[in-house]
Amino acid sequence: MDFGVNAAGLELSKLVALAQTAEASGYTTFYLGDHIKLAQAGEHAAHEPNLDSLTSAAALFAATRTLRIGHLVLNNLFRHPFITAQALTTLDHIGGGRLIAGLGAGWTEVEFTMSGIPFPDMKSRGEMLDEALTCIRSLWTEEVTNFDGRHYKLRDAVLWPKPIQKPYPPIIVGGGGRPILRMAARHADISNITWELGRAGRFDTTYLAQFDEARFRERIKYLGDQCESNGRPRTAVAISNLIGSCVVTDSEASTANTIDSIGRALGFTAEQVRHCPMLLVGTPEACIKELRSRVKAFGVSQFIVTTKSEKTVRTLGEKVFPFVP
Repeated sequence: MDFGVNAAGLELSKLVALAQTAEASGYTTFYLGDHIKLAQAGEHAAHEPNLDSLTSAAALFAATRTLRIGHLVLNNLFRHPFITAQALTTLDHIGGGRLIAGLGAGWTEVEFTMSGIPFPDMKSRGEMLDEALTCIRSLWTEEVTNFDGRHYKLRDAVLWPKPIQKPYPPIIVGGGGRPILRMAARHADISNITWELGRAGRFDTTYLAQFDEARFRERIKYLGDQCESNGRPRTAVAISNLIGSCVVTDSEASTANTIDSIGRALGFTAEQVRHCPMLLVGTPEACIKELRSRVKAFGVSQFIVTTKSEKTVRTLGEKVFPFVP
């Protein structure tokens, strides 16, 4: 079982401290987001720290010893796949073979509006990610890469050195739409299945409400079907569960109050809050029970908690994660 932290919106010193706390608390992975500007509910978070994700990863490798570090996920639209392949190879060397390569299609429309970077429709973004992953994998494994796609073209392209990890660093693809899962089935080692925000291009709790246990189960089945269609075992791609919000309480009364508050904010029932795959709320014992049920029901082999709090990282590392098989 793999336990990770997903972090954003921190100054470098706090980001480093959070990663070191995660490592000391027994976590195996640490992930960074990849945004030009953080956005919440479609608004600019004007003064929230937002550091470059690639150079930040290099700093985290220097500050840790065993923690595997990656991105959840790099926005494919921000970089040409050759540049991405080169940058990730460099990070794998900096980290001594500890990189996890995370890639996604991009979803936060406000970033593209403010920067002027083109923001294609979801179909095109999916095609671009598929082509990019094909190029990157080839650059990592082949002496020479030639690729003639709709969006990218490589001619006698050579990338050297290759990554330390062979055949290349584990690839994690993030997203919950079927096109993204089809790509994960073709290219990925890990699929971080989340709620669907790509088409909306903004934060919208409606999509979170739709991402319930039934949707999670359906998406996992679809991923398995697609793996088989690509000649891979159904379980070839590990299932990753991102916990977007986590509150560990000290009593059932506190749990009930927290669930009520979250439910009113999101328009959820208490049961939706308790069992939404993107949330985790309860006492340590309740959290352990809920995570065990996700392992049994969905075959989850990686849990990633989104947090800025060292206290939350320590609490989960001491009281919850060690007791989840």
